[in-house]
Amino acid sequence: MLAPIAWRTPPRRYGPWEQVASNLVEGLVARGVDVTLFATGDSLTAGKLDFIVEKGYEEDKSTDPKVLEYQHISYVLERAHEFDLIHNHFDFMPLAYARLIDTPMVTTIHGFSSPKILPIYQRQNDIAHYVSISHSDRSPLLDYIATVYNGIDESQFTFCHQPNDYLLYFSRIHPDKGAWEAIQIAKQSNRRLIMAGLIQDQHYFDTKVVPFLDNQQIIYVGNAEPVQRNELLGKAYALLHPINFDEPFGLSVAEAMLCGTPVIAFNRGSMPELIVEGETGFLVQNVIEAAEVIVKISKLSRQKTYEHALQNFTLERMVEGYLEVYGLMLK
Repeated sequence: MLAPIAWRTPPRRYGPWEQVASNLVEGLVARGVDVTLFATGDSLTAGKLDFIVEKGYEEDKSTDPKVLEYQHISYVLERAHEFDLIHNHFDFMPLAYARLIDTPMVTTIHGFSSPKILPIYQRQNDIAHYVSISHSDRSPLLDYIATVYNGIDESQFTFCHQPNDYLLYFSRIHPDKGAWEAIQIAKQSNRRLIMAGLIQDQHYFDTKVVPFLDNQQIIYVGNAEPVQRNELLGKAYALLHPINFDEPFGLSVAEAMLCGTPVIAFNRGSMPELIVEGETGFLVQNVIEAAEVIVKISKLSRQKTYEHALQNFTLERMVEGYLEVYGLMLK
């Protein structure tokens, strides 16, 4: 299992690709699969851990990310002959060397950072095995072996029947994720908003978020770790997810629903695949519509919201999906 190395696997806080790779490894090991995780040296796993990079480059700013990334990739591919298959969670870079090894490689495409990276995927179409994490994120230029939704370790989340009254924004602080829009929704609905997430765009945070922070109605609590994440998601009245891009999946959306918390999201990307309109949340077009539907949240069943997530977005469902993919590859 080739994990990214921006952060530890699993991440201490932020690190969605690392989190998915970790969940999958742990689920496969629990099913008796022999898995070697290639990640940072401080990573934690029930499988076999191997590494050449000691610490994630986002956690050690003295390092050069590209140097570490290519060390990491080359280290795995030099040992490709030792494995039945390689599962790549590290974007397009390992694909550049896919024809130099005999071991089949499956690549989970966690999204396209730009259309400019598509040529490298296209060039490997005839030998690659691509998995999309939602139907909406598929490119018509690529061939896919399956769609497998990201799976969540349900043991890390607690169903909460009685929430508090706050709205929650739980995403990285970036224009794509709609932090400013979440604030406007809270303001227009006269609701308290708690915000949590990695500050990925400092200028955006300073100009679009900080002016509204008052520690009363609009509160920023930082980049939450797992225990705090469970608490915030579970006790939220609703999760606000006003995205400004076509999001490939949206882990926090599935995590919120696994706690029973409904989601109000802008209707883009994978959101219609995650949210059942009028049952587990609402799909809206803008800030005004989001503010208007907040009064309807109390009519939704948190139990049904939880059951929907349990049926579709658990670690076990993800493991089953990838075991089917591996079986097809190794025929």
